[in-house]
Amino acid sequence: MSKKYALIRKHLVSFLKEETFKTGLKGGVIGLSGGIDSAVVAVLAKEAFGDHLRCVMMPSHYSSQSSIDDALELCGKFDLSYETIDISPLLKAYESYQDGDKLRIGNFSARMRMSILFDISAREGSLVLGTSNKSELLLGYGTLFGDLASAINPIGDLYKSEIFEFADYLGVCKSILDKPPSADLWEGQSDETEIGYTYAQIDAVLKAYVEDRLSREELLERGYEPALVEMLLARIYRNQFKRKPPIIAKITSRTIGHDFLYPRDIKL
Repeated sequence: MSKKYALIRKHLVSFLKEETFKTGLKGGVIGLSGGIDSAVVAVLAKEAFGDHLRCVMMPSHYSSQSSIDDALELCGKFDLSYETIDISPLLKAYESYQDGDKLRIGNFSARMRMSILFDISAREGSLVLGTSNKSELLLGYGTLFGDLASAINPIGDLYKSEIFEFADYLGVCKSILDKPPSADLWEGQSDETEIGYTYAQIDAVLKAYVEDRLSREELLERGYEPALVEMLLARIYRNQFKRKPPIIAKITSRTIGHDFLYPRDIKL
C-alpha cells in the first residue's frame, strides 16, 4: 500500500508543478476547511510549491470550532502559510433572501469562499487548487462554481476511501483522519448522513461500475444493494452537467467545446 501511495505522491507533486509553472504562475492557493480532502491537497502543494503555497481558512457563523482547530493543527504540523477570512458578513448580508433554506445557504457559502480564493490567487500570482475527490465528482456532491471550481485538481481521480488511506500515508493529523467527512456548511452536517451510505459502501459500487465497467444488471448480480445501485447511477447521470464546462450552442462551422479543440498548453 505504501508503495502505491509513494508513486501517487510523486506523480501529483509533479503534476502540480508542471500544470502551474507552464502558466507562468508560481504557486497555489487553497481553501483549508479542516477536512481530509483539503488537508491532502495542502500537504502535496506544500511539497510542490514550498513558501509559494497560501492556505485560506474561511469560517462563518455556521462553521464548527473543531474544523478551525483541525486546520490550524495541520498548518502547524506542516508549516503551512495561512490567513483567516471570516465570511459571516457576506452570508448575513444575503440571508434574509434565502428563507432559511440550508441547501441554498450552503451553496452560497461555497461560492463566496471560491470567489475569495480566486481573488487571493490574483493577489498571489497563483492558481486555485481544487479539493474535490472522484467520489464527489461522480455523484455531483459539490457546488457548481463553488467547491467544484478550481484551476487544477490533483485529487479528482482518487476515490474518497483512497483519500483516507493517502492522508494516513502523508501523515495528516489524526484529528482530521478520525472525524466523519463533512463539508461543514452548517452545524452537524455530515456527508454520509446526507447521502445515506458510508463512503466504503459507495466507493465499492462506483469502482465496480466505473473502473470495472459492470452494468447495472451485473452490479445487482454481484449482490450490491439495489437501492444503493439505483441511487448512485441516478446521481452520476443526473449530475453530469457539473462535470462539464458550460455547453455552447453551435452556430458556426467551428465552435468552442465542439470542434474547436486544442490542448490547454498549446504553444504557437
